[in-house]
Amino acid sequence: MTSVNSLVNIAVFGIGGAVITAALIGLLLVVAGSGNATSPKVRTGFGVASVVLLVLLPTLAAASALSGGAGFWAAFATAACVAAVVCAVNIVLLPLAARRRAANGAGALAALRPSLPVVAVAVVICVALGLLGAGVAALTV
Repeated sequence: MTSVNSLVNIAVFGIGGAVITAALIGLLLVVAGSGNATSPKVRTGFGVASVVLLVLLPTLAAASALSGGAGFWAAFATAACVAAVVCAVNIVLLPLAARRRAANGAGALAALRPSLPVVAVAVVICVALGLLGAGVAALTV
C-alpha cells in the first residue's frame, strides 16, 4: 500500500508543483512582454520562488510519505520524482521565456534548447533535492 501512497504523493505534489511553476513562468512572460524592462529584482524574485518550489515540494512529498509509514528510501524516491516533474517543467518552459526575452533584444538567448548535458545536470539536481527533501522530512517527522 505504501507504493500507491507514493504514487499519489508524486501525482499531487508533482502536478501541483508543475502547475505552480508554469504559472510563475507565465507570469514572468507577461511581465517581460509588458513593454517595460524587467528589473533585476523582479527576475531575482521569480528565481527565488522557483528555487523555493524545487526545495519545498519534494520535502512536503517526502514528509507525507514518511508519515504514511514509508521508509527513508521510499520517501527519497518520492521526493526525487516530485523534483524531476517540477524540474522538467522548468527545462521545457524556460526556453520559451528566453526566446520571448530574445525577441526584446537579447539575441544570444534565442538558440537556447534543452540538451543532453542540461538534462544530465537536472537529474543530478533532482537526486540531490530528493536527498535534501527526504533528509529534512526525516528530521521533522
